[in-house]
Amino acid sequence: MSVLDSKVPKGPIKEKWTTYKDKINLVNPANKRNIDIIVVGTGLAGSSAAATLAEQGYNVKAFCYQDSPRRAHSIAAQGGINAAKNYQGDGDSNYRLFYDTVKGGDYRSREANVYRLAEVSGNIIDQCVAQGVPFARDYGGLLDNRSFGGVLVSRTFYAKGQTGQQLLLGAYSAMNRQIARGKIEMFNRHEMLDVVKVDGKARGIIARNLITGEIERHSAHAVIIATGGYGNVYFLSTNAMGSNATAAWKIHKKGAFFANPCFTQIHPTCIPRSGDYQSKLTLMSESLRNDGRIWVPANIDDAKAIQQGKLKPTEIAEENRDYYLERKYPAFGNLVPRDVASRAAKELCDAGYGVNATGEAVYLDFAAAIERYGKEQAKIHGHHDASKEKITTLGETVIEEKYGNLFQMYEKIAAENPYKTPMMIYPATHYTMGGVWVDYNLMTTVPGLYCIGEANFSDHGSNRLGASALMQGLADGYFVLPYTIGDYLSDDIRTGKIPTNTSEFDEVEKEVTDRINFFINNKGTKSVDYFHKRLGKVMWDKVGMARNEKGLKEAMAEIKAIREEFWKEVKVPGDANEMNPQLEKAGRVADFLELGELFAKDALDRNESCGGHYREESVVQEGEQKGEALRNDKDYAYVSAWEYKGEPADAVLHKEELEFKDIELKQRSYK
Repeated sequence: MSVLDSKVPKGPIKEKWTTYKDKINLVNPANKRNIDIIVVGTGLAGSSAAATLAEQGYNVKAFCYQDSPRRAHSIAAQGGINAAKNYQGDGDSNYRLFYDTVKGGDYRSREANVYRLAEVSGNIIDQCVAQGVPFARDYGGLLDNRSFGGVLVSRTFYAKGQTGQQLLLGAYSAMNRQIARGKIEMFNRHEMLDVVKVDGKARGIIARNLITGEIERHSAHAVIIATGGYGNVYFLSTNAMGSNATAAWKIHKKGAFFANPCFTQIHPTCIPRSGDYQSKLTLMSESLRNDGRIWVPANIDDAKAIQQGKLKPTEIAEENRDYYLERKYPAFGNLVPRDVASRAAKELCDAGYGVNATGEAVYLDFAAAIERYGKEQAKIHGHHDASKEKITTLGETVIEEKYGNLFQMYEKIAAENPYKTPMMIYPATHYTMGGVWVDYNLMTTVPGLYCIGEANFSDHGSNRLGASALMQGLADGYFVLPYTIGDYLSDDIRTGKIPTNTSEFDEVEKEVTDRINFFINNKGTKSVDYFHKRLGKVMWDKVGMARNEKGLKEAMAEIKAIREEFWKEVKVPGDANEMNPQLEKAGRVADFLELGELFAKDALDRNESCGGHYREESVVQEGEQKGEALRNDKDYAYVSAWEYKGEPADAVLHKEELEFKDIELKQRSYK
């Protein structure tokens, strides 16, 4: 009998959420004034949750390690947010969004959660429009949509290539309103370093003031973790350099199960790595695949000439180009899901067809779109005999309106004009579908401890469809958690303030302080980054886009060895009682060095290929799907939820069996 209880309501999937809300316990407005809630993280999930809970009347303490909530990494999301509004009249519906999300996640997500996500998606758009989020609009003034990978409809709402920024500003403004009212107490430049449990329930956190170094105790009746994903375990990723897994990992060590850590997304459209000196990678929005065609030279000699700088992409004739996604996946073409597009690019680059000096890049070409839009605009404006130059100018204007800031960003980084020569892209670590295990209420295995947004595992299975991250974060924060948390807090209306002068807070603060003192006093000889880069190389080489049993076993052993050396040899300059970025980084890398080993263990245990998890031993051998990922529903249709037992290698596996009553399990094909 599993210790996991997903608490999924009974009844038809279309009625679960509505019926559930009708029957759960609530806290009346007068009692909400007596209840404190801590929210850690102020990205889209955290800021929307903090604003909504404060609006309802709870007393909220919000924490972020940045200097302002508006600096959260959600600001970097570019392409858009999904919702089943069917504004395009192309057949979209809640069910189709639900189906696409489950299929896109390769049938490794919980049906009930995903349907709820689809159900509230339309409300998110209405909420954000009311906040003033400047979504793109069509000529008639209606909200515009574009398409993203893995779907056959247009359901992605967007604000140029800066959707995350605009959505975050909307949530941030809602937060500020509650800060001004005194319902949110904001703690900028504070990092949560551990959670405090009292009688088995989450009752507070220990945080460090990153300016002064002071260790602080904060209590509450419930704690919400909204700290994003763990992609920086790879060192190089599209995440902000400060993004980390410390809050999620600390609650894991205090009893919250960690689910599916091996489900990590490699994004297909990122600016390629240019050298070993790099400290992060840059995302190019998937929305670019709407109009950009992806290709490599069809002839290996042309590819070598490009790598050597002897040939330009514009000099390669159309018949000598391999538009490989259009060739392999004619139904979806360049808009296949991210895992499929990423593996296809790696396969061709590994075969020698890469197009930059490192051989790790493919082209994303907008020439055809510029010509298509240019001819359309010429007709609209009555230019019946427009020259090629005029058509190009008109087409480039349309592309600039849709993607201008992305093109500008690319040109600044790559020093090439993407209007005139194709962009170069290559897959990079981006998003993590795995995370802290939560039930239908978004509560972890620790009572009173919730986890929302990318930090939890719940909605994306083994692969996230583009534009679904913003949807999940805001769904959790605005429309799900504010309902479900009341059911738990209804038992706390007479509890009173949680004191911090207790043995439980003493004990956890001592653990935090001892660890900080160790880092400051350790007489090592190597920097924190030295160990982080070594971890990242092992992760990319052996736990990256393609994995096998031999490599995963080697990775576990190598990560453990790096971790043991880290605790002996790491050197942290400076003092504990001051602003000390190296001290912050040391704690985060220490957590990555444990998480990385559990990541590899989870990938080793799951001997199937699904979504972002690709095992070389599990591949379709014949037929139309030859070479594609081979899922094993008989043995692996479950969520892997790991219980902490000390060493990562000793973690105990608990399985949440996945049931599919409303969607048929079948081979995922985009051909």
